[in-house]
Amino acid sequence: MNHLLSSLLFLLLLCSCAPRNQTTDDGWISLFDGETTEGWRGYNAQEMPPGWVAQDGVLYFDTEVELEQDYTGGRDIIYGEREFDNFELSLDWKIPPGGNSGVFYHVKEGYGAPSEIAPEYQLIDDEGYAEIHDLTGYNSQFGAEHPEQLQDWQSTAANYAMHTPDPAKKKLNPAGEWNTTRIVYTPERVEHWLNGQLVLSFEPYSDDWQKKRDSGKWKDAPDYGKFRSGYIALQDHGSPLWFRNIKIREL
Repeated sequence: MNHLLSSLLFLLLLCSCAPRNQTTDDGWISLFDGETTEGWRGYNAQEMPPGWVAQDGVLYFDTEVELEQDYTGGRDIIYGEREFDNFELSLDWKIPPGGNSGVFYHVKEGYGAPSEIAPEYQLIDDEGYAEIHDLTGYNSQFGAEHPEQLQDWQSTAANYAMHTPDPAKKKLNPAGEWNTTRIVYTPERVEHWLNGQLVLSFEPYSDDWQKKRDSGKWKDAPDYGKFRSGYIALQDHGSPLWFRNIKIREL
């Protein structure tokens, strides 16, 4: 009896030690275990940047934590264990009033930041950002008619500085409340979902995509959108951030 009980306990121990990024029956891979930052690290770094904490099922960024003198990486973070090409990514997020962040994909290291090369699903406080931050100088360089206002290509769920979401379909919860983002990438079609609604779709590398890439913010960024596989990244943009239920499946 004791031998049988020992064997059962051993089997249970093996099950509990299953790899964190193991694929489930429906194809989803969890990128965050809810308790640790295992699998994540700073962009261009081998460790997590100071300020990123995993606790109570949430991965969050604390702006009050100062960078350590010997830390040389950025505060953007990547899931560094695997690269992905075609995928469906889902995560929950929230930001404070005036908050700003983003989700990058097809990220490669060796650049100043993921934003130089990788497409970004924008996360921002649509309603309050421009009231807290002065956008005039930045937006004026792009010929904005009202540079003091948040532009549609800067709004939540935009393919940042490339494609804009449909405002009639957007159901964005206020700053401080949870939202759910889903990104679907295939070579034929990219979809941006927000809180269960498809708010944007486009064809990557099409003539229209190339025209936008060559005429706007990225015209002087030679490697923007160049890579068709890479890491998933979360952006630090100077505000507190909260993420949970981060998962992906390959398509």
